[in-house]
Amino acid sequence: MAVSNIIGQEIEKEADPLLELSRKLWLCPETKYEEIFAHDALTEFLERNGFTVSRRYKLDTAFRAVYKQGQGSPHVVVICEYDALPEIGHACGHNLIAEVGVAAGLGLKAALLANPAVSGTVTVLGTPAEENGGGGKVKLIDAGALHGADVAMMAHPDAQNMMAPGVMANTTGSAVYTGRAAHAAAAPWEGVNALDAAVAAYTSMSMLRQQTKPDCRMHAVITEGGVKPNIIPERSALAFTVRATSDRDLAPLKDKVTAIMKSAAVSTGCELNLEYSCPDGHVSHYANLIHNTELLTRYQMHWSGFGPQYGDIVPDRVWASTDMGNISQVVPSIHPTFRISASDVNIHSREFTTAAMEPQAHAAARCAAKAIASVGWDVLTDEDFLRKVKESFQAQRAENAY
Repeated sequence: MAVSNIIGQEIEKEADPLLELSRKLWLCPETKYEEIFAHDALTEFLERNGFTVSRRYKLDTAFRAVYKQGQGSPHVVVICEYDALPEIGHACGHNLIAEVGVAAGLGLKAALLANPAVSGTVTVLGTPAEENGGGGKVKLIDAGALHGADVAMMAHPDAQNMMAPGVMANTTGSAVYTGRAAHAAAAPWEGVNALDAAVAAYTSMSMLRQQTKPDCRMHAVITEGGVKPNIIPERSALAFTVRATSDRDLAPLKDKVTAIMKSAAVSTGCELNLEYSCPDGHVSHYANLIHNTELLTRYQMHWSGFGPQYGDIVPDRVWASTDMGNISQVVPSIHPTFRISASDVNIHSREFTTAAMEPQAHAAARCAAKAIASVGWDVLTDEDFLRKVKESFQAQRAENAY
């Protein structure tokens, strides 16, 4: 039997258990570094299916599940994400990303069992806290979790099928302004208005958008703005994100935003505490994602043969940011998106939360998992292909450097 059939049949055989696993995660959304239920559900599932599981792997809610055959080389890593968004749950479909990662692992394990002469390692790596700057993958890289990996792959649900979405570099930060309280009617001149500083910074960021490249992005929210309208606010705070298509473009844009935050403090007489490494578990920098051209070409070939796909491949466009970008800087990687609904529902919306639990979403996830597993098999068995993957990685990384 062809290996693609072995992979496809194994994943379809597990369709109902995979659906139930994804449903459990969807019904119990957990935000960054709080994914205790998801961690336990995923590790128990993988252990029952013959993987050697390391729970709480380097981070409290990360895990590593390994199946090794022969000498264990090459080494294919498939990525699971499983954190949710505050208030709107799995509006980014990370329950489906976890399903893809687990399913791809099952498919590759079945292929290895059917071909005992093939040497290789399959790792399903559970990476928490992708959302809201949590940077779980960055911390895992720093802890050595990708040591020895030859490739790392994942697929992300979306409104469209894209092979190489424009995943931007970003940096997150916080600005806290401190002024002086006063009675807003009796003696406003005695106050130093911290809210004015936050508003000035927010407005200046909005004006800066006019002078940035079309593919740059900036967003901010005022998280503190005062207590009562009759008290001059003595404290305000902003949380903000700055994005660009590469680290090269991000650096000068970050400098401009820093200047904005400082000028708002000077103009209002406030003190400023500006941090790009946030104290609540955020990582300050997500790198842009380098889509490995060799892996992507092979993924598209396999993906096109599995279906269903809910529409054609669309041109790649500026999309979002993810700490998978950091992984792609150290290991050859791919991060395609797959359409989960006949409707045009976009990520980070309540409509996408609903779509992420519909039957067609799981069919699309299994299609992506089969394609990733098939690429993984090519890595394990085709030395020339793996050589080209690594050569492409070195060339693309050199081009991306600055």
